Amino acid sequence: MQKTSRGLEGKVAVVTGGGSGIGRATALHFHSAGAKVLVAGRRADALAETVAGRPDMAWVTADVRREDDAATVIATALELWDRIDVLVNNAGVFSRGPLEEVTTGLVQKLFETNVLGPTLLAKAAVPHLKVTRGSIVNVSSTFGHKASPMIGHCAASKAALEHLTRCWALELAPHGVRVNAVAPGPTEPPALAASGLPPTVTDTIKNEEARKVPLGRRGEPDDVAAWIVALANPGSAWVTGQVLCVDGGLSVA
Repeated sequence: MQKTSRGLEGKVAVVTGGGSGIGRATALHFHSAGAKVLVAGRRADALAETVAGRPDMAWVTADVRREDDAATVIATALELWDRIDVLVNNAGVFSRGPLEEVTTGLVQKLFETNVLGPTLLAKAAVPHLKVTRGSIVNVSSTFGHKASPMIGHCAASKAALEHLTRCWALELAPHGVRVNAVAPGPTEPPALAASGLPPTVTDTIKNEEARKVPLGRRGEPDDVAAWIVALANPGSAWVTGQVLCVDGGLSVA
């Protein structure tokens, strides 16, 4: 893999949801740029596959909704490399369905994973990011700011994450810590695959999404990962509090 960014040599990046999709692609882009990378997630086999054969990469299993697990992720990076420069809050869940079928458990799961998880990770990482004047990149969604039927609570959880991004950016700016977000459009697996919907339904959704994207296709994980790394790069030192749409034009369609 070619280098995607300069200025990250020797830096330490923590990437959640690093076992597949955007998280895995992001971890590999950071590694290609010379960073040391810790990937976290719930599936040990997938995490091990991400780091296999790559020096200066490691993995740790964690459920980011649990405060102890979030603290363990940050502690592991510090034990390995004694610093943290970048936190990528990529772990998230997706849900689609009518309002009449929404359950308390589903709403709790969405907000615990998409809002509480990034909060717990950021809380644990911030003291160390202040030392390195590092950055946080949150992974939102086009639908964090663009209305769409059937995904109201999922979209609302991403909207919350985008506003946390702006609030944290103001709070942490005096310490030299930057906070930004990338908002991907419909991207190839695993989000839909992990949603629990039948394959016939997910195929239909994919085709519908591709038709709605002005550039005519769903995104690939590398499309998004490159911009996550770019925002974390010290070359973006004057960018904070921003939500960058990487969605083939869907957000303006």
